[in-house]
Amino acid sequence: MGTLRDLQFALQLKIEELRQRDTLIDELELELDTKDELIRRLQEELDRYRATFSLPGTSTGSIAEEDEKLKRKTIISEPATLDPVTLATVSHKSFEKTTESQRLIRAAFQKSDLLKHLDDREIKAILPCMYPAAINQGCYVFQEETNGTQAYVVEEGRLDVKKDGVKLHTVLPEEVFGELALLYNCTHNYSVSAQMDSKVWVIDRKSYQATLMQNGLNSLSRSVELLGSVSFLQTLPEDVIIKVSDLMEEMHFSEGEHIIQQGTKGDTFYIITKGLVKVTERKESHKEEEVVSTLSEGEWFGESALWSDGEMTTNVIVEEDVTCLTIDRETFKDVAGELVLDEEQETQQFTFDSDPAPSLGLNDFQVIRTLAMGEFGHVDLVRMSENLKGCFAMRVLKKQLILGSGQREHVQRERDILIEAHCPFIVRLYRTFQNVDSLYMLTEACLGGDLITLLKEKGTLDESSARFYTACVVEALTFLHCQCVVYRDVKPENVVLDEHGYAKLIGSGCLKKIGVGKKTWTFCGTPGYLAPEIILNPGYGVSVDMWSLGVFVFELLSGRLPFCGFEPMMILTETIRGIDHLEFPKTISKSASSLVKRLCKNNPAERLGTQRNGAKDIHEHKWFEGFDWEGLCRRTLIPPPVPKVNPPLDSLSSCHYPEETGEFYTSWDDF
Repeated sequence: MGTLRDLQFALQLKIEELRQRDTLIDELELELDTKDELIRRLQEELDRYRATFSLPGTSTGSIAEEDEKLKRKTIISEPATLDPVTLATVSHKSFEKTTESQRLIRAAFQKSDLLKHLDDREIKAILPCMYPAAINQGCYVFQEETNGTQAYVVEEGRLDVKKDGVKLHTVLPEEVFGELALLYNCTHNYSVSAQMDSKVWVIDRKSYQATLMQNGLNSLSRSVELLGSVSFLQTLPEDVIIKVSDLMEEMHFSEGEHIIQQGTKGDTFYIITKGLVKVTERKESHKEEEVVSTLSEGEWFGESALWSDGEMTTNVIVEEDVTCLTIDRETFKDVAGELVLDEEQETQQFTFDSDPAPSLGLNDFQVIRTLAMGEFGHVDLVRMSENLKGCFAMRVLKKQLILGSGQREHVQRERDILIEAHCPFIVRLYRTFQNVDSLYMLTEACLGGDLITLLKEKGTLDESSARFYTACVVEALTFLHCQCVVYRDVKPENVVLDEHGYAKLIGSGCLKKIGVGKKTWTFCGTPGYLAPEIILNPGYGVSVDMWSLGVFVFELLSGRLPFCGFEPMMILTETIRGIDHLEFPKTISKSASSLVKRLCKNNPAERLGTQRNGAKDIHEHKWFEGFDWEGLCRRTLIPPPVPKVNPPLDSLSSCHYPEETGEFYTSWDDF
């Protein structure tokens, strides 16, 4: 007995020793995470100092600030359209290639972080548009600081990649370079020249984007047509059909393979897009299976699995290699039936002041001071000459800068959408003016600053503050999405605080009305906040805003972006890899991590806020547990500390806008 007691005592000692070791390991892991975060921050500081030494005479602060602003700059590519001229031009492009050239191009695409995501159908459509070009020894393909519109695949020769005259890399046959230019009008930060006489295959941005857009529209049309032919789906509205189409996955089955086996439980619905299957049934009175029917392209099976988890009553066996579109029961239930938007948001009535200056001209406003500078002009704080109390913001946009950057259509869309956007979580646009040189937008003045400034001051926001500001953005996006408008540029820079501490989305050239269930293709937004589908170009809808919302929450709580890098392509590549491969910092709680991951699903149709219950799914997420959404909408909820706003009249100037040229405008016909 004594021996048994000794063993039990020794066992207890070992258990206690292991427990202490586990505790120590947990403590060391926490310490390691803290040091990793410290190393990351120190590395960022080191990079900033290195940048300072590489540019003598420039202050550290200004370089770091300008570099950060450049990384976070909104990119708006030219609108992606399939006008008859573009379509005809792309359709008639066909440059012959040998089988070996086609193989080489495909192999090069697989080495590119961007192009390796193209499917076979997309590659087949792009190949005919690629044309050959010869690069003589010593000649440049493109030079540093020039704008790019093309990507290149090397077939023969060798090319040098240089930055500031220093060789970085040699591009060899079966490699691709310059692919960032396929997305937007980027500026090359390196030069490429030929070591020897070389041959490349070239694809330009317009052909690339038009081809993918046409391919996406054709694919969507085929899927919607197939789904529309299914009898029990014909009562669903078009936007729900499109949503189901987005969720369906393509699967391939080989001859002789059992897709469904009698007696097993199934949860998947199948539509045949290619091939042939036979349906067989084994009855109790027969030993052999009896062929019930054969099904081919456009026909379907497994529909009963969408409604119940009962046993399958037949076998489905592949006769000829088959390709099917599939969707499982739970996924289908998430979107089946008409999409239910947040009823409370839809029915809630907001009251607004009417246009404060219905009969005043541009010259009736007195400039108090300039609030901010922007890409196309500046923002002034103004007041009406006859009313010394009320202040407004006046955005002054230079027409020449807008036209020179090709942003006329985007600015016009912004104006048309905002003038109708009567939402307390969106900065109100009251009216617009123009003169010979400029456009003017009279908006409400939100003088509490923007969230990016607040975030820089604090480093990170506490959960309570982040939750409040995120909820304000959710309400703004819900309002826009109810109007079938996509925002496309959610980030702290575009969220401002009013004098009461409530957050509002500002206007953006990325705003676009796309219609219920429709898609758009323009590359638009800020790297690091862009959803993968904007980068990969299969077409996208309002669900891109949910992805950006997830990134927004991550940054507020951690002080950094989840997807980052020194070069734009690195940021885009990390974005395509997705959120699941990242380790979240300890400053983000489990419930907040869950929200971010559900908002940043790679499949747009699976994101929180895009499914049948709309924004209600976000409202009911654990991170928002106990949050007073009604109080937020009624503005009775106490916000985080109210920002200190300096009296606007302290620095009053006597400046007025030009009297003789100011006039109200409602269209761009004369611009």
